[in-house]
Amino acid sequence: MQSEKQKFKTEVVLDGLQNPWGVVRLPDGRYLVTERPGAVKIFDGKNVTTVENTPPVLARSQGGMLDIALHPDYEKNGWIYLAFSKPFERDSGLTAIVRGRLSGTKFTDVESVFDPPAGQATGGGNHWGVRMVFDGAGHLFFAIGDRGHRPDAMNPAQDLSKVAGKVHRVRDDGAVPKDNPFVGRREAWPTVWCYGSRNIQGMAFRPGTGQLWAVEHGPKGGDELNVIRPGLNYGWPVVSFGINYDGTRFTDKTEAPGMEPPVIHWTPSIAVGGLAFYDGELFPRWKGSAFVTALAAQHVVRLEFDGDRVVHQERLLERTGRIRDVRVFGDGAIYLVYDAPGRVVRITPAE
Repeated sequence: MQSEKQKFKTEVVLDGLQNPWGVVRLPDGRYLVTERPGAVKIFDGKNVTTVENTPPVLARSQGGMLDIALHPDYEKNGWIYLAFSKPFERDSGLTAIVRGRLSGTKFTDVESVFDPPAGQATGGGNHWGVRMVFDGAGHLFFAIGDRGHRPDAMNPAQDLSKVAGKVHRVRDDGAVPKDNPFVGRREAWPTVWCYGSRNIQGMAFRPGTGQLWAVEHGPKGGDELNVIRPGLNYGWPVVSFGINYDGTRFTDKTEAPGMEPPVIHWTPSIAVGGLAFYDGELFPRWKGSAFVTALAAQHVVRLEFDGDRVVHQERLLERTGRIRDVRVFGDGAIYLVYDAPGRVVRITPAE
């Protein structure tokens, strides 16, 4: 296959998965893959095994077993993080995070990292978030969606006392950092890093900058790429480039004082999924590019930058399936998680 700058090929790493959501590659070469209905699978190159003792999930619509991440010091401490839709009473749910270790095929030493407030759990199956990323200073960032609330005055994204519609920052054990922007404000949830998000699906640190970037779903139009900064308001649902799915408008504003505009937006929506920056050695002409997956539009977007501006977009792998996530591991290859057909695909240079 040929992009504008690189020849590449794809190969299926693992097939036959049920709505896979996230993937990590262990130092020994094995893969861990989450499946939205609730399972975590281990793949050693030949055999697929289900991990035992993972937390129960509320597998409804967009909810279930979602993201997976390794602690930056995994080789020393063995921590594996799982983000999922936690079930509560009255068939409600909210996004939660635990960590544990892998002992054979069992998830052990399980600890809660973010246990959401039961009083904020809601019904419905949409807009859980959730991506997890670590910085280099012992912090875990994760996003929780607005849980599918209507874009009106009751939407939780603008309410600092609610955990939904936010990016959060905690220590790797779940403790609240004292320098979080809203710590000490009585009405604010202390883990909140920034607010005003609809449903972030991809987050990644841009190499060499310390910047956290994110992509999030708009409604009918208005998918966004943002630089995530502490304390800022990203506008949902007061401002948006999208409209309701029935074609009506919920706001006439695409910008407002005190609200951060997106770096770019995709209108009509492509249904953004994962986000990764490429800093490996296998694809020298892609170095510095960002890759964004698209679910509904069924392709990968490669972004080129001039500073913080996107100056070029290229579509790759069009009409190959609903692509949920993109990862770059230590081998320098690019990995894609396809929601449908359920598979993990590796991209490497063509000869």
